Amino acid sequence: MTDLKRETSLPKERSSPPPQALILGRYEMGKLLGHGTFAKVYLARNVKTNESVAIKAIDKEKVLKGGLIAHIKREISILRRVRHPNIVQLFEVMATKAKIYFVMEYVRGGELFNKVAKGRLKEDAARRYFQQLISAVTFCHARGVYHRDLKPENLLLDDKGNLKVSDFGLSAVSDQIRQDGLFHTFCGTPAYVAPEVLARRGYDAAKVDIWSCGVVLFVLMAGYLPFHDRNVMAMYKKIYRGEFRCPRWFSPELTRLMSRLLETDPEKRFTFAEVMENSWFKKGFKHVKFYVEDDKLCNVDDDDDELETASVESGRSSAVSESEIECLEPRRKVVGLPRPASLNAFDIISFSQGFDLSGLFDDDGEGSRFVSGAPVSKIISKLEEIAKVVSFTVRKKDCRVSLEGSRQGVKGPLTIAAEIFELTPSLVVVEVKKKGGDRAEYEEFCNNELKPMLQNLRADDVEEPVAVSAVDDETVNSPPVFFLPSDTE
Repeated sequence: MTDLKRETSLPKERSSPPPQALILGRYEMGKLLGHGTFAKVYLARNVKTNESVAIKAIDKEKVLKGGLIAHIKREISILRRVRHPNIVQLFEVMATKAKIYFVMEYVRGGELFNKVAKGRLKEDAARRYFQQLISAVTFCHARGVYHRDLKPENLLLDDKGNLKVSDFGLSAVSDQIRQDGLFHTFCGTPAYVAPEVLARRGYDAAKVDIWSCGVVLFVLMAGYLPFHDRNVMAMYKKIYRGEFRCPRWFSPELTRLMSRLLETDPEKRFTFAEVMENSWFKKGFKHVKFYVEDDKLCNVDDDDDELETASVESGRSSAVSESEIECLEPRRKVVGLPRPASLNAFDIISFSQGFDLSGLFDDDGEGSRFVSGAPVSKIISKLEEIAKVVSFTVRKKDCRVSLEGSRQGVKGPLTIAAEIFELTPSLVVVEVKKKGGDRAEYEEFCNNELKPMLQNLRADDVEEPVAVSAVDDETVNSPPVFFLPSDTE
């Protein structure tokens, strides 16, 4: 049995904090957390919010000399694409004449490597980290992103003990696949690299990530590497031949799983879908539920009491306040129904391109607007009805509704946000936007489900009059929904 040793080419060091300085007047730089050839990572503080962040400072001159500008741009694009609770977030990118700054989530718990270096983990703990790893990597693959350097040193832990995948410096996107459908770049960390990468004949990056996940799981459960030798070439031979042995404390279930994860033939190796159906993996597994609101990543479990999450598939919802029930239940006679935000002339102009108000009701493929004379509660009820037809989850807050799909597309689940604004006392504008997912899927949903059902909405569909402060009569007798010409075929 060999001790687990750090497998990294980027040594990290601690040092005393440099003289405090503000980066572009927004972030106060703190101590050095680590460094590499082209970049240094510092702890920093947002002076406005007082939140801690990690700032990766990249030397522009070194990047230019190394011809890595395209690499940096790709890394930024990738980090913007993979926003997930188990992936370290990129908040923003800033630049000066000499530096490029990545402002990222500061993960306080440090590397998973430090935890496993003290000894193997208990099975439940190892399984939980592995489940979170698989969730994050599956999410990346659905968006055409392949990490290619998964190892405990690149897996961080937050203050709640949740895993966060970091360091996408060696990652690739599906656009880089050659005509043979494979990647050919030789990269990774020796002890975690898949045998087909060593063969240098092209490889499926998804299968390479699966192999690395298998090595990580073995390390978590065993406390040492499955393939190890002081001589790197001898270690490569063991990897290429798949020469490893599970220790006696591995259960038969886990041993079988390991044999499929560390299968040298990539065609026979487990896919991520097969991993997620494995009985050992599924114990206690819960799918991560999250959404993006106001450019912030939000976990469903972390919602405050003001927001109701209703699953249209189960018909159940979380607790909701009395004032929200008044807003959200259209068939009950209520008072105090929150009115939508009113649109003034400047708001209307801001909806359009320049001063051309014909753009107010344009459908640009990412969003559309329409006018309705129906009560707000009835519009929200109709949106819920639409969501039920396609098995979407509904999230509601005041006069905002979010419809979230469960099917994972190439760009993640389709997420649509609808917000209602008051145009006149008897008319409202409903703005619908795609917040996530594939554009083609969004357009199909709008054309086949959203528009046809909303066009049939009439105010007099409500069985009982709904009291809307000071405008009851006008609202109940208001005209049906209509789309303006630019939204119709």
